[in-house]
Amino acid sequence: MKGRIWGSRGSIASPGQDTERYGGNTSCIELRPPGCDVVILDAGTGIRELGVRLVREGAERMFLLLTHLHVDHLEGLGMFEPIWRKQTELHIWGPASPVASLEQRIATYFSPPLFPVHLSEVPATIEYHDASESEWRIDGARFSSNAIIHPGPTVGYRIESKGRVLAYLTDHEPALGADLETDSSDWISGFALAHRADVLIHDCQFTPQEYENRLGWGHSTTEHVARFAEKAEVDRLLLFHHDPMHSDDQLDDMRGDVVARWGVDGDRCTVAAEGAELVV
Repeated sequence: MKGRIWGSRGSIASPGQDTERYGGNTSCIELRPPGCDVVILDAGTGIRELGVRLVREGAERMFLLLTHLHVDHLEGLGMFEPIWRKQTELHIWGPASPVASLEQRIATYFSPPLFPVHLSEVPATIEYHDASESEWRIDGARFSSNAIIHPGPTVGYRIESKGRVLAYLTDHEPALGADLETDSSDWISGFALAHRADVLIHDCQFTPQEYENRLGWGHSTTEHVARFAEKAEVDRLLLFHHDPMHSDDQLDDMRGDVVARWGVDGDRCTVAAEGAELVV
């Protein structure tokens, strides 16, 4: 599988001199499993530029996997050029909610005063799919999803193709109410999705010191990520969902902390950078 990171920042887009290396756009990853149309993980602001390229390529069928509907993971969809073209066929997966359907919740964003155009006016053909505790296939690639710990309905994804596995668990707090070192893996949020993945893309928003005042916010620290990666026996770790207040230099320091706590060679842990190519 190959892909590209179009946005790796969390919470709010944060362009500026301090975020030039790792980028300021919010969550969006392009993935191309062999023989499969484009798969998109989340629709943060990074999806705008991806959409421009997909239109240029003439792509008409695509698949969007939303982990949840917080605005930093959805705000780019309105500027995703393919949805404004009648020939586009877009399939959207996302977590179920007892309150409203996935389409209804996305429509909340696509409506005044948040957005000038209603979702019903989008010319593309859009189909909606429940991604809660699900398994499905697209063109030979296997997808699975499970609920993970984060405020509001949220899922993580596992994607398998040609014997390779990518796990995507952004906005995840597995240490909430659990001991990542001693508890059984059956009780750890997201473990089944991440277990022995070739690449794990995981939330790493806080330092341990910052977390003291952010318990329950749905995000992980450098310590949590290191313990989770070790427990899940992943091969490579990509640190994701960077705090908008963290500079590129701070992210380098956080990566160093993860590597030291995990006790592995540094090339197994990388800071997700906007524009970086992804190979699984």
